[in-house]
Amino acid sequence: MHHLLRLLVAAAVFSTLAGHGKAAGGAATTPPNVVLIFADDLGYGDLGCYGATKVKTPNIDNLAREGRRFTDAHSASAVCTPSRYALLTGQYPVRANGGAGVWGPAPVNSALIIDPDTLTLADVFKNQGYATAALGKWHLGFGKGTNNWKEPLRPGPMDLGFDYYFGLPVVNSAPPYVYVENDRIVGSDPADPLILLAKGQQKEATPITPIPPEASQRTPNSFKGAVEAHKIYNDYTVGTVLANKATDWITANQEKPFFLYLATTHIHHPFTPGKRFQGTSDAELYGDFIQELDWMVGQVTDCLESHGLDENTLVIFTSDNGAMLNLGGRNAVQAGHHINGDLLGFKFGAWEGGHRVPFIARWPGKIAPGTVSDQLICNVDMLATCTAVTGQDPSALQNKDSMNVLPALLGDPGEPLRDELVLAPKSGRHLSLRKGKWMYIPARGSGGFNGSRPSDHAWGGAPAAAFVGSVNSDIENGRIRKDAPSAQLYDLRQDVNQTTNLYRQHPDVVQEMESLLDAYRPKDAPTKGS
Repeated sequence: MHHLLRLLVAAAVFSTLAGHGKAAGGAATTPPNVVLIFADDLGYGDLGCYGATKVKTPNIDNLAREGRRFTDAHSASAVCTPSRYALLTGQYPVRANGGAGVWGPAPVNSALIIDPDTLTLADVFKNQGYATAALGKWHLGFGKGTNNWKEPLRPGPMDLGFDYYFGLPVVNSAPPYVYVENDRIVGSDPADPLILLAKGQQKEATPITPIPPEASQRTPNSFKGAVEAHKIYNDYTVGTVLANKATDWITANQEKPFFLYLATTHIHHPFTPGKRFQGTSDAELYGDFIQELDWMVGQVTDCLESHGLDENTLVIFTSDNGAMLNLGGRNAVQAGHHINGDLLGFKFGAWEGGHRVPFIARWPGKIAPGTVSDQLICNVDMLATCTAVTGQDPSALQNKDSMNVLPALLGDPGEPLRDELVLAPKSGRHLSLRKGKWMYIPARGSGGFNGSRPSDHAWGGAPAAAFVGSVNSDIENGRIRKDAPSAQLYDLRQDVNQTTNLYRQHPDVVQEMESLLDAYRPKDAPTKGS
């Protein structure tokens, strides 16, 4: 009931604002365009407006100056695929796969993990006559059963409400290293099809762009064939290709309301900034990649302004999860850059650094410039929020986890819009709950990566916390203490950096949080414990 009431209130707020924006003669103004830029692995400390000093992000910082920056925004998962599932469906990733949940990155041969009958973020706009496009990283699978990479790649983005798709079918660190446009591989040739190799046949793989070791890990190609398609894809030009696709699509669709979902590969490893961005930051390749991302954002905002669209466009910029302590991240840290600010933890984990992310919204005349909000919000909330932005009936959202946070974008609500939030790391055992000031993690550690050797691609957990100098009462000398509590409770109002586990001091709060969290767990999921 509270959920529905908030949706109705937010819709009323939007209607009032739209009423003030009527043109001469009483005609309603054009419905607002929406551009949602979804960065990859961009940490809470990776932007100038969030405190970074070793990188320069003038275009993203300008969005914050002209709009609103959120300090308590989260991805529903600390992992890429589940986070994208939450964004597009308005459902917690634990709901996926018939309630078994989606916890890790979708594999190369994954079928589409979103049911085409599900109401999606793109559907919300398409139902109102908007042009819709998804550009960039997909990583939600294609087809049914097992994706065998036979064209057409359906079902896919175009079966989830998008009129147009162009981008990377999986991720920039995993094959196939080709582009997909709509449901076809760009540069495909029936005489030279893309074929997934069996194990042990890697020598037959089609060559891909060479990169240096310091760019961080990239999985070897596991496909043969599609030689021309592979030539079209170059790691060092992806940023330029996607920025140009975004501006071209905006230009082509400027005469009608549009929704653009731009899911960048930046700043996911490997770190392969274009030549003109290499060496431009003070945070190694990691920082250079951030600065190319900032340029991409500038290309989009400049395009909106050049066509006179910026005043009637809501631009949202956020990230799919927190920063990852891979080789590139470690090199940036050693250069003095704080990839997740002072937060504890990294991508894949339940600690704040894994899922607390930058979130900026700009809508001239609607969102007060230069403002900051501490409202608790999540990417899962974009479905309900955009339903209100487009003035639609919220009743279709009653089975969603999405909350309407439009009032937090447009004003300063006196009370929290969200009273609880479920947060998913890679480990099902660590499925966590935020309620008010409390964060409850029903197990020891982060539930994410645990590497710490120089040869390890991904670092995480206690060793990684020690590497960046984080302090936590459960950690000693880079290890979880033997006498640490079996689970974790933090007061984020007093201790946002999670230095002190209060599990033993507040058994009543722990009991309440455990009871609430249990309602969200898959029936066969592990419960609390180390």
